Amino acid sequence: MTDALHIHPHASSISPQDRALQKGQQPCCVWLTGLSGSGKSTLANALEKALHAQGIHSFLIDGDTLRSGLNCDLDMSEAGRRENIRRLTEVARLMLDAGLVVIVSAITPFRADREAARQRLGKDALLSVYVSTPLEVCAERDPKGLYRAAREGRIRNFTGIDSPYEPPLDADCAIDTSRVDTEQATAALLEQVLRRCRG
Repeated sequence: MTDALHIHPHASSISPQDRALQKGQQPCCVWLTGLSGSGKSTLANALEKALHAQGIHSFLIDGDTLRSGLNCDLDMSEAGRRENIRRLTEVARLMLDAGLVVIVSAITPFRADREAARQRLGKDALLSVYVSTPLEVCAERDPKGLYRAAREGRIRNFTGIDSPYEPPLDADCAIDTSRVDTEQATAALLEQVLRRCRG
């Protein structure tokens, strides 16, 4: 703890505003939360592709990708999940400072962690998207075989089975991918993001 007294973050001579101005866009973070198999990754990838086609500088942070590298030391306990989201939030904040539109695709099961991310990133910078596909649909899809493994006891602390998912109470929008196809959902999200990043 004493070592923290010797840490002095370096202030860049180029401000986040300068970087945003250079790119001709306002940075924002689109945070997709929802159960495994809800369609977050599919939607995030489609949104990134649509933003790229519009000339928007963006970057997608996928929860599984982060866990395979930066966060590979974390387990799936509640403490491990909270630290995972804290680190993810810090990466997203750095990308906002770089002037990017950041797309985050991560289960983010706990309301307190989502609220902490909102506070850290800035309320006006965050577009919260609840991918609200019902549990039974996600479990039926089970693209990675995770629900089956969880129900057989081969995976512990699996969200929606033996670990809770707390649905957002204040999401900016909700998308149920069992009712809306990817093209429609992407178009609706793209409109909101362009409104934010182009002013």
